[in-house]
Amino acid sequence: MSDVALRMERVYKKFRKGEVYNSLRDLLPALTGKMFRQQELSEKDKREFWALRDISFEVKRGEALGIIGHNGAGKSTILKILSRIMKPTTGSIVVNGRFSALIEVSAGFHQDLTGRENIFLNGTILGMTRREIESKLDQIIAFSGIEEFIDTPVKRYSSGMYARLGFSVAAHVDPEVLIVDEVLSVGDYVFQQKCMERMKEVTRTGTAVLFVSHNLRSIAEFCNGCLLLEHGRLVMSGSPNDVIQRYMNSGRIVGRQDESKPVVISEVRIRSQHGESVRFESGETAWIDVELTARRTCTKMAVVLFFTDESYYEVFNTSTERLGNGNFSLDPDDTFSCSFELRLNFANGSFRPVVAVYRYDTETLLDRWESATCIYVGSATDVRGAVNCFPQVVRHEVVKATAGKSKTLTAILSEGSE
Repeated sequence: MSDVALRMERVYKKFRKGEVYNSLRDLLPALTGKMFRQQELSEKDKREFWALRDISFEVKRGEALGIIGHNGAGKSTILKILSRIMKPTTGSIVVNGRFSALIEVSAGFHQDLTGRENIFLNGTILGMTRREIESKLDQIIAFSGIEEFIDTPVKRYSSGMYARLGFSVAAHVDPEVLIVDEVLSVGDYVFQQKCMERMKEVTRTGTAVLFVSHNLRSIAEFCNGCLLLEHGRLVMSGSPNDVIQRYMNSGRIVGRQDESKPVVISEVRIRSQHGESVRFESGETAWIDVELTARRTCTKMAVVLFFTDESYYEVFNTSTERLGNGNFSLDPDDTFSCSFELRLNFANGSFRPVVAVYRYDTETLLDRWESATCIYVGSATDVRGAVNCFPQVVRHEVVKATAGKSKTLTAILSEGSE
């Protein structure tokens, strides 16, 4: 048996923009309108566009491949072609073994059926026999965590409950190939971690996983390799850290293109003690290197650094001037560089670093750099919110009232062991 579980070779996919007329009733008014507007009846060259161009990759058994890219890059088109929802215009795909996909939250669900009934329906669609579903029914329900509502029609489920049930069924198909889209983002944090552990478990048994997500931390921690798509083209493949770094740099806001700006941020690097990175542990030290280039004489400037959370709420802000370094001035073609050293005492989550050049006395923003995505901070302790205060429980006691007198839980446990 081949080690390759999934392969795409030279795949192209073309779509047409605008209206498609499937009936005479739709076509006649459209033709009449074009006649009065003196437009051509056929504008194929303008209406057609390539969603995918020359995409080739393979995933071996037991490997996990991540796909990242901006919205519209072609990620979902790849998944739909692999799932055989649509066909490629040219090229070929190979899937060796049983296939399971979770690319839509409600795919394979019937609104009027209960969660239990939809397990049988969705499992059958994914290729499971009734006997298989019955043998795994309790596991699927337990994993989803919605036992209380399993006999409720799914039309009353929230999007998070849909994702829980859908992933639970897909993950228990025992597939040779598992494809997971961004649908896990609607689940809560605990369930997302549970899904990640389940995907790690299936890869250890030899399942190949294709994982599409904007959560770069999950991509970096889970995947063996990563692909970066831009406008339907594969622009980079390699280790997750290298590809993620390229992705972050490609989407930054660059002032160099605006000739009216007197100064531009020419480079920003985010480093851990191991080199450039987007993954950090809570409390870990990070360094952010900034370089500016002046086009004209600029005076009384400062470099500002701040972080926003996933809701774009500012959670941290500082600057070279406020940290006691004063302001600085540059003549044309001069450069200025600095490095911020800071401890990332953030809780679990994603945070967006932003750098700006600012003049405080006139409240003038001269330039701004914003990461394409985020850095990801993990914590061994389950803390929520924006900051990590590194909490510890230093005293834990339960006092039970029995027979008119109080006993500590420690005393009760001691009595029980005698």
